[in-house]
Amino acid sequence: MVRKLIIPLLLVSNITIAQTFGKEEIKDLLKFSTFYAAVNGGTSLSDVDVFSVDNGLSTQTISTPYDYNFTIGLRKIARFGYENKAQTFYDGTESNYSDAATVGKVKGVEYLFEVDYKRQEGVDYMDQHHFIRFSSDDGCPDELCINFFALKLEYLEDGFADIKYFEASERYRQRKSKNLSWNIGAVHRLAEPYGYNALDEWLLDNGDIHYTYLALQEGYSAVYDGHGGFQYKDPSGEVVATSAEVWEAVVIPEVLADYTEKKRNELKKTIQHSFVVGFDYYKYSKQTWMHAWGSLMPYHYDDGSEFSYHNYVDGQWYDYSGGLIYGIKVNKNLGYFIEGKYNKYWNREWYDFKLGLNYTIF
Repeated sequence: MVRKLIIPLLLVSNITIAQTFGKEEIKDLLKFSTFYAAVNGGTSLSDVDVFSVDNGLSTQTISTPYDYNFTIGLRKIARFGYENKAQTFYDGTESNYSDAATVGKVKGVEYLFEVDYKRQEGVDYMDQHHFIRFSSDDGCPDELCINFFALKLEYLEDGFADIKYFEASERYRQRKSKNLSWNIGAVHRLAEPYGYNALDEWLLDNGDIHYTYLALQEGYSAVYDGHGGFQYKDPSGEVVATSAEVWEAVVIPEVLADYTEKKRNELKKTIQHSFVVGFDYYKYSKQTWMHAWGSLMPYHYDDGSEFSYHNYVDGQWYDYSGGLIYGIKVNKNLGYFIEGKYNKYWNREWYDFKLGLNYTIF
């Protein structure tokens, strides 16, 4: 009886402590943060007329629905010197390359939570980018400082690049100069088993795929039409092709894509522990500025699991990411810039960049 009473009391006391402890800390965390939501849209591809002469001349118009982007987010990230808040509001179209940097501009906690629902050229997908970044700096002027490290928790989903993972990293930093620091540590990533190919089990000795048998297993059927040909039906019984040419050119690619996605979704996520080295460089003046960062993961722990990426590359591999933001005002008229970031994980690449110049005519 006493034990039954103690457990609820402990639960109530813990809830009370959680409600009262840390209110000021939570207030500080939310101070100067920005919640934003926005919808952007526009026309997509123009309508396309498709002509057919199978049963006389006929025309079919293929329309692509409008593009849109619905964004909702919460952010608290200190702006670097080169970042000017040109817009009054966040509208979801901003491209802040510095968000990918390992270390923030100020010490302490920074965060971003953003979800984008998009449709581009008729394709719907979702992007997510969430991270909590903590940078520690005790002001020690030496190269080796005790309290000089960086922590980052991040979740990234890029629907257009077909990449999705959760990452946690902890790094110790060595100050090389006022502007440059090196870091070393560990990275832990949770993701689907990239490298896995669901079609490998269907490969024949000559390298081809027994696609018809695969389609039959997935519920498709080929029915003799009584005139020397076949009707090909999907699992619901609807006719999807009346010739082998259409079956192979149109239906089979869809079957393979659906089968691959289904098998990928059936697999459990795998966790990858990696050794990481990197650097951060930041120098700013009103005339010129440079912000660069990079990370290299040359070694990855092999846990011997069936779907470990080691099995697909026969050993170790290199994963890396980096970014560069550079700008210079040559004189009062001319200035140019280059900005970008690049990632390569599990042999998957995704990147963004922009460059240009400004010339002001007085």
